[in-house]
Amino acid sequence: MKYFFITTKHLENSVWFREEEDYKVGMNKVALVSGRLGIKIISFILMSNHVHFLISCTTREEAKQFIDEFKNQYSRYVRHKYGIKELLRRNAVDIQEVKNNNETLERVVAYIHMNCVAANLCSHPVQYNWGSGCCIYSDKARTGFRADSLCDNRRKKLYHSSLEVNPDNLIGDDGYVLPESFVDVEYLESLFHTPKRYNYFLNSSSKAKRSLEMGDMSIPNFKDPVLISAISDLCQSLFQKSHFSQLIPEEKSELLKQLRYRFSSNIQQLARVTGLSLETVCRLLDKV
Repeated sequence: MKYFFITTKHLENSVWFREEEDYKVGMNKVALVSGRLGIKIISFILMSNHVHFLISCTTREEAKQFIDEFKNQYSRYVRHKYGIKELLRRNAVDIQEVKNNNETLERVVAYIHMNCVAANLCSHPVQYNWGSGCCIYSDKARTGFRADSLCDNRRKKLYHSSLEVNPDNLIGDDGYVLPESFVDVEYLESLFHTPKRYNYFLNSSSKAKRSLEMGDMSIPNFKDPVLISAISDLCQSLFQKSHFSQLIPEEKSELLKQLRYRFSSNIQQLARVTGLSLETVCRLLDKV
């Protein structure tokens, strides 16, 4: 078996996951696709505008089939819920084979898990639900019910698919497949041997170093779905309009400034949640 590190290009003016329910569907789609294709998930994380996977399979073609099918499955959900067509069709994917030597796998796992910390969404990967970081060396035992205990209609609604699913999938109380169901936690922990060694790799990862250099490790941040929800409220309260697209440039400028002031958002996040280009966000923020 070989190991492949899969990453999608960051969406600059859109997001994969707009609200918590989208993340839950994303988790269920990972379980669905990996189970159907027989792909072993070593590590993964779902971020608002990109995803990372470290998987084990035989060929690069199998790795590509996995990420293509995952994108396809999730895109159908987005199209049905939001009416957005081809959200991920042009979302570029990078697939690199990773050799299991010289601590390479440990460094890739640490890089993946530290994405949420580098984005100031939590202080440690164990606190982030949408990935494998919450599984490893966690003292929080999570319980749920098996997928095969659901009737066909409930199962189809949960997975947003009529395809067969792994009956061993464990569904948590929050309504999504727990990553422990499809991530080999025992293997993942054996890779690091001890929690201390795991934390060493987390703290020495490039993501951790970048955050320290930027000096933003202690600054609280808000997730994209929080800002997306706030945009509607601010459109209504400030301008008596129901949608961001209805605002004139001066109003968009004021709303962006309000978001930056209230949520300490950077221009990249503002572009993602509004659908504007980075250049347009900068120009509107500079308006007097």
